[in-house]
Amino acid sequence: MFKFITSKPLWVNILSAIGLIVLLVLLFFFSLGWITGFGKSEKVPSVVGQNAVAAQKILEDKGFHVALQDSVYVDSVAKLAVVKQSPEPDAIVKQGRTIYLTINRSLAPMVEMPNLVGFSIRSAEMYLQSLGLKLGLINYKPDIARNAVLEQSLNDAEVKPGTKIPLGSVINLVLGSGVGGGEMEVPNLIGLTLNEARSWLSTLSLNIGSVIPVGTIVDTNGAFIVKQSPDVYVEPVPGQKASNKIRSGQLLDIYISAVAPVKDTTQIPNNQ
Repeated sequence: MFKFITSKPLWVNILSAIGLIVLLVLLFFFSLGWITGFGKSEKVPSVVGQNAVAAQKILEDKGFHVALQDSVYVDSVAKLAVVKQSPEPDAIVKQGRTIYLTINRSLAPMVEMPNLVGFSIRSAEMYLQSLGLKLGLINYKPDIARNAVLEQSLNDAEVKPGTKIPLGSVINLVLGSGVGGGEMEVPNLIGLTLNEARSWLSTLSLNIGSVIPVGTIVDTNGAFIVKQSPDVYVEPVPGQKASNKIRSGQLLDIYISAVAPVKDTTQIPNNQ
């Protein structure tokens, strides 16, 4: 073999070597497109909101690789759904590109319940938001500390400071309504929805007590109040009606129905 090479003139060997190098370079550049997938591109489909397993299949069917980049918790998004993807949807990229996904956690992370007792309602709301918690219902009871937090509860049960609760939990508060010695006329709630009644009573430092359903009710908050206790009027003398009285912080029991009540035109409601 070496005799074959050495038997050739030097210039022939040099030209042969140069030709071989040129051939290898050309082969490399011609195969580069095949190796890197040059010229083969694909639009990235949108998988935001899709379940992680379904999103992975969609992307892999398009020739992409999939990698989990991060996980977060968003209570308004379905569990294990894609929250974010990179590259963004509709981006034009090479086939085989890795698409990074951010997935919503299946379980909410736990946070410690703070001690809100003594806080003003505004400060308590801001504190809850900073921890990823939500402010729920606000009720009042007679106390000299007007509009200060007296009690905190989760799912109708007292929640003590330091208790581990899921991120996004709704915290209900009881505030002081003041001394509560003054009387007012019982408000007429008949015909209002439960949500409307709660909003109005909160401005009067009154609370809703028992909520009794009448018939089948699908949307409790949107149900209509058809009866209340105490009533708007009393009859100290038969046939003579007088406005009933109530004190701040007291409770009103209500009956709710999916059907709005027929208004009694013989009475003039206090709220009209």
